[in-house]
Amino acid sequence: MALVPHQPYVIRPLTAGQRGVTVLHMTLTHATCVAIGDIGVLIRGPSGAGKSDLALRLIDRGAVLVSDDYCHLSVEEGALTARTPEAIAGKIEVRGHGIVDGAHRPSVQIGLVVDLAPTDDIPRLPERQTCTVEGMMIAHVIIDPDTPSAAAKIRVIMRTLAVEHDAGTGGQ
Repeated sequence: MALVPHQPYVIRPLTAGQRGVTVLHMTLTHATCVAIGDIGVLIRGPSGAGKSDLALRLIDRGAVLVSDDYCHLSVEEGALTARTPEAIAGKIEVRGHGIVDGAHRPSVQIGLVVDLAPTDDIPRLPERQTCTVEGMMIAHVIIDPDTPSAAAKIRVIMRTLAVEHDAGTGGQ
């Protein structure tokens, strides 16, 4: 079966073995996911947009790969969760070099969705954004992956979200 970017593939039922959770709905989605601490960052964009490259920059600064290019998304225990498809576990594309193996974690709860776009398409001072993925409202930002500060922006946003969560504001 050929995979088409941005087309959800629904698989029912599936058991997620790590926590003994039965997943009733899982969608295969075209995205890359890394974990910064215990929070997942889902990076979305078309093929060639820079998802893997941005993930590599985050990994180089301590993030952990969850999945490159495709992720299984589901709602587990009230949170959006990304899981690695077995066939690509621990693999990431290094453009110009090939596919490399590395450390990864099998799943993470998503706290931030990053959509990739050119700088000219991104508002300079946007209002706080959220998006809905699998029925869950998640913090959302649009970033140009080609800017040198792209990975730093994601880290700053993640720290801001963590501080707001700890303060009980929930990003409001």
